[in-house]
Amino acid sequence: MKTDVQIAQEAKMLPISEVAEKLGLNEERLEHYGKYKAKVSLDVLEELKDKPNGKLVLVTAINPTPAGEGKTTVNIGLSMALNRIGKTAITAVREPSLGPSFGVKGGAAGGGYAQVVPMEDINLHFTGDFHAITTAHNLISALIDNHIHHGNQLNIDPRRIVWKRVLDMNDRALRQIVIGLGGKTNGVPRENGFDITVASEIMAIFCLAENLEDLKARVGDIIVAYSYDGNPIFAKDLNAQGAVALLMRDAVNPNIVQTLENTPALIHGGPFANIAHGCNSILATKLSLKLADYTITEAGFGGDLGAEKFFDIKCRFAGLEPNAAVIVATVRALKHHGGVKKDQLSNENLDALARGFENLEKHIENIKKFGVPAIVAINKFPTDTETELNYVIEKCKSLGAEAVLTEVWGKGGEGGEALAKKVVEVVESKPSNFKPLYDENESIKAKIEKIATEIYGATGVEFTKGCEKQIAEIEKLGFDKMPICMAKTQYSFSDDPTLLGRPRGFNITVRDIKISNGAGFLVALTGDIMTMPGLPKVPAANNIDILPNGEIVGLF
Repeated sequence: MKTDVQIAQEAKMLPISEVAEKLGLNEERLEHYGKYKAKVSLDVLEELKDKPNGKLVLVTAINPTPAGEGKTTVNIGLSMALNRIGKTAITAVREPSLGPSFGVKGGAAGGGYAQVVPMEDINLHFTGDFHAITTAHNLISALIDNHIHHGNQLNIDPRRIVWKRVLDMNDRALRQIVIGLGGKTNGVPRENGFDITVASEIMAIFCLAENLEDLKARVGDIIVAYSYDGNPIFAKDLNAQGAVALLMRDAVNPNIVQTLENTPALIHGGPFANIAHGCNSILATKLSLKLADYTITEAGFGGDLGAEKFFDIKCRFAGLEPNAAVIVATVRALKHHGGVKKDQLSNENLDALARGFENLEKHIENIKKFGVPAIVAINKFPTDTETELNYVIEKCKSLGAEAVLTEVWGKGGEGGEALAKKVVEVVESKPSNFKPLYDENESIKAKIEKIATEIYGATGVEFTKGCEKQIAEIEKLGFDKMPICMAKTQYSFSDDPTLLGRPRGFNITVRDIKISNGAGFLVALTGDIMTMPGLPKVPAANNIDILPNGEIVGLF
């Protein structure tokens, strides 16, 4: 079997202007980045504001495993399949981060015959959006330290600067550093650190902003530090918002590319779901809803993280009403959740499958809590037996969720036609009664407890003493009436990555809460979640190369 990059390199791409023309976008609305990539002017959204929206379908998944689920692959394959059955569809997904591309996870452009292309560009620098975000974020950092160096008129307490620097790379050595060394001319020495770019509040703002002016206002509202008196210092106090908006001027326009079957794809923004809100930009999603019958979007990792944040943060802020949710699962991954080791997953094991199915069962229950119809996409592997597949299909049916086999990895859009037909059937016959899980005006603890108990299945929540103090301070400052963005391991419903399946009788421990005032939510950190990941013992970068003829190898 060919590798993903080999399949992508053999793709017969259309000039991006031809792909855009299918959606009614002419050359005046495109800013080209070569032959196969372009940005779409936001003027289109204004021009189409009175046009009814198309249907919005979220693709989510069970908790990820080393066995693989293929969420993005199914997303892309479903969009291609919908076009094959006569619907205009767009896949609207996130941009990959360089950290995972060179680390352990690999790229994020789909797989097999369900990919977005040009794959190498998308997984590397693409149109420079992440570089703009990184630079904009670090400009604010530079302004903070420059302000302190030149007299500190805002009375910033250097011990309470909460704005770190960022880099779009996995580099554990940068988590905790000291800056300003080398004498008076080099600034004021203080502790600092780096987060990965996808954890930046600028990234969250980028994906939640309605336009450039909204982005500018949100940037101004970022809390970057506290004064010696305990008062918050905002980015607007440093007059940072105008320069940041200028740096983001081009980045805010959504990127358009295509799938292997020339289906339009809008790829824009890329916050992680285990440390951020895990959804592509509101702007790209809204643009897609105006241009197509069906928008197929995704949210990172499993439904306990990505889907919950999609519903409770993105849809709440953007006024979106999803019509259905597709939950991606594989027999292999379910058996892993049932306790089977990776090298034994090809063997039929109905007992383990039954135990692991509880993970999928909980995700189905969770989607229904939001009032959205659920469809299960079983991403088929050659080693799956008929008995195993029928077991999953029948169990899903007993829970009131349709389950459909998909083979988009090996067959492209053709392998997703059954899923596409089922999605259309459900969307047209089962009205969505979408509602967020909680009221954002509830107390911080009440919101976190509702997510933990109802979505994760926890018995309760424990808050460390330091976290209790933070909550009291946040309430005193008046920043408590915001949605919650949970930072939690993606591998388990709990905050312990080793508890697979559907754990019961556990508590969630919240150790830290951060105010993302510009983004408009509070980040609750659990477990050992790192906002700057490290590289594995053998990074993917070790196997990536470019040959003398320009061919790229080893990139996923």
